Amino acid sequence: MKFMKRLTAADGMEICYRVRRHGDGPSPAMLLIHGAASNHTRWSEFARHSGLRNGYDLILPDMRGNARSMCRGRLDLDVWCEDLVAILDAENCDSAIVVGHSLGAQIALHLAVSHPQRVRALALIDPIVRKALVGRPRRLRRMEPLVKIAILILRMLNGLGLRRRRFPLMDLEALDAETREAMRGDHPQEFLVRRYTGTGLILEYMPIANYLQQLVASISPLPELERITVPTLVLESTGVEVMDRDLSRVELARLPALERAEINATHWPLTERPDEVRRAVESWVERLEPAA
Repeated sequence: MKFMKRLTAADGMEICYRVRRHGDGPSPAMLLIHGAASNHTRWSEFARHSGLRNGYDLILPDMRGNARSMCRGRLDLDVWCEDLVAILDAENCDSAIVVGHSLGAQIALHLAVSHPQRVRALALIDPIVRKALVGRPRRLRRMEPLVKIAILILRMLNGLGLRRRRFPLMDLEALDAETREAMRGDHPQEFLVRRYTGTGLILEYMPIANYLQQLVASISPLPELERITVPTLVLESTGVEVMDRDLSRVELARLPALERAEINATHWPLTERPDEVRRAVESWVERLEPAA
């Protein structure tokens, strides 16, 4: 069974999330957190086909500032962590296995530090390591002070009513299927990068201030990784071009209970290799909780 649910956060914002329930009774929970400029449908294919749906309640949030959780306010790691805690409270979940991709991995790490009692284990798909950034993300890091000023100006203009009122909902499961078909042609990786980093498509579905805030949050410094003692899987794409992989691996090695796996993909393995991602996470969970 699956449900789209809503809750009102402490600040009055409405947060939406989908729950794919294992059964009528209580089951262990798994939070699936999407990345920047995304929504819960990034995980729809995973949730539909994964064998984990037979043992877990899968919770797929639209993170604040995206899709059905659209807002015009402040977006940062602290706000998103509080929203996730509110979702767990609403679902009567003491703790969950937390799985995140990209910005979602950043959020998962910060949740594990700020609310350690709510996180049983972590699976991080292509977590972004600030010290290891190269190319465009590294340039964004250098320009971060200017980007933050631009965000403040845009939010002020939004507050004055100078804003677009409605945004369509993006079905990423359908877009991913279309993208995989298109990648059968020439230069598939170039097509993938254009498709998922092109601001034209992104800004059709979300305000520019929200997008910029999510980009800034995605390159935030990592929390104190030594404080995260729960089992942690890091699933790394071998073709990622936004980071120096050696530097990234050195930083993430600070995680006390780290397990690594690799997948032949760029920064969008849920699009490029959905079956391999699913098998990697399932295999890790089976070793983690064989009786679940």
